[in-house]
Amino acid sequence: MCYGLKCWIIASCIFMQLILFPANVHAIAEQEMETWTYHKEWDNLNNLNFSFVRSPMPKRGLYDNIRLEILCKNNKLQLVAESSSLITSQDREFEVEYQIDKQLPVIIKLRTFRDNKRRGYSDIQIDRIIRELLSGESIFIRINTIISTVLSANITLKDAAEPLSRVLADCGIVRDKTSVQQVYSLAEFERDFAKLTPEQQGQALNEIKKIMEGIR
Repeated sequence: MCYGLKCWIIASCIFMQLILFPANVHAIAEQEMETWTYHKEWDNLNNLNFSFVRSPMPKRGLYDNIRLEILCKNNKLQLVAESSSLITSQDREFEVEYQIDKQLPVIIKLRTFRDNKRRGYSDIQIDRIIRELLSGESIFIRINTIISTVLSANITLKDAAEPLSRVLADCGIVRDKTSVQQVYSLAEFERDFAKLTPEQQGQALNEIKKIMEGIR
């Protein structure tokens, strides 16, 4: 193949990528607006990987812009609620009321981050909240704000199971139809294994080998 033809083919491929790239970005953005999506990112401040699942946006014109996230960070789960509107001052508690399908409403307390007035988190009873998310079809949310207004949103739970399961797996959690169970994760094993003496490491590996042979 002549040099000129090779250059033409390469240039054509680059041109097609430039044309298609905005369309791909737009498609990804549309997907994030309409479905629960899984993400994995790097925390530069703490030098660690973390993952999270993010809810779709509520229907425009009917509800406020509220989104939920379930994070796995440092092998711990965290619930995050974020709004495009003011919730309260930084590092302050606020109430969130949520209702799964036709079940009774539940009130929980979240706390805004130290650098944010529109985004809050909770580390309490996240396993129970996840069980409820996995069992329902939609979640209705109300957030009481510092200016005495109520933000509300209805978020579908369709397609939430798969990305939620990926985040749970990142935190070493196995779920079945009735429960979410914490298991001994690989990260925990590696940390504990490094603390053992060479002799203890050998004993541990022998025991693991026996277990693996019994599972096969």
